[in-house]
Amino acid sequence: MKPRRLLRLLERELGYRQVSIEGSHRKLVCPGRPTLIISFHDREEVSSVAVRAILIKQAGLSLDAAKEVVRHA
Repeated sequence: MKPRRLLRLLERELGYRQVSIEGSHRKLVCPGRPTLIISFHDREEVSSVAVRAILIKQAGLSLDAAKEVVRHA
């Protein structure tokens, strides 16, 4: 998955919004959810393992909820 698609997914599907950029890292916040800091390298693919870690471990979604979010994006 491209980083832009992941960022769109987090913003549109989960309600995150980008609040700052420092180098290649982007900070995203959402009321009621943990703050995320993701590395954003536009030319590289984000691996499925990293997408899963961001959605499940960092954003706190269940596996089923994460699959549903990715399916709708």
